Amino acid sequence: MSATILVFDSGVGGLSIFSELQLSLPNANYYYLFDNARLPYGELDEQELISGCVSLISAAVAELSIDVVVVACNSASTLVLPSLREKLTVPIVGVVPAIKPAAQLSTSKHIGLLATPGTVNRSYTDDLICQFASNCKVERFGSSQLVLMAESKLAKEHIDQAELNRVLAPIKQSGIDTLVLGCTHFPILKGELQNYLGESVLLLDSAKAIAARVKVIVGEPATSEGDSVCHALFTTNKIGSGLEATLREWGFSSVNRFMTAY
Repeated sequence: MSATILVFDSGVGGLSIFSELQLSLPNANYYYLFDNARLPYGELDEQELISGCVSLISAAVAELSIDVVVVACNSASTLVLPSLREKLTVPIVGVVPAIKPAAQLSTSKHIGLLATPGTVNRSYTDDLICQFASNCKVERFGSSQLVLMAESKLAKEHIDQAELNRVLAPIKQSGIDTLVLGCTHFPILKGELQNYLGESVLLLDSAKAIAARVKVIVGEPATSEGDSVCHALFTTNKIGSGLEATLREWGFSSVNRFMTAY
């Protein structure tokens, strides 16, 4: 039997993880749940974020018979995993900012972390930097605007280039040679980021590492001829026609409302 994987995020950022999961495990069944009613997570009170995510993910696991949960959101992963693991028995994989490989790959040992304001300032991030990048100068850049820009891009809406340049200017001026994309929304803007920052800045994210971890957990499922896989998507709020069109391009034939449990 193919594994059934729940990919969870506050919005479309988890698609950057989903795409790598599909490459690694093309025969798995996928449910994508995004909590766009509370987007962006980086602006939420910590306890509100924890209680809402645990309630919503637990309800989805029970209703959809999930085998593995992927919390494809850095803001959520830095907070909700302990509470979620207390409540659920299925394996749970969170997203960790790629601080360790960034420290290893940086030539100048001057790296940056680009994430939501919540992720940038949490003690979880402090611990990662202390453990894996103590030999580096680490610059932290917090942005919620880029989350909304990524959402706009996939909704086929205009991105304000001047605003994007304004957000990225401090990063370009910092002199880093490696930038960790510490929010799953940000790889959606990878082309725009690379174009502005230049090829001398290496951009890193955690998608391949997450996909590899999930593959270890579920193994390599065998499928018989005629087996079909499921790609179903759920949201907690309505979405526009532009995003619906994008999601169809990603293989989701329909968008369903998930009744919020929080």
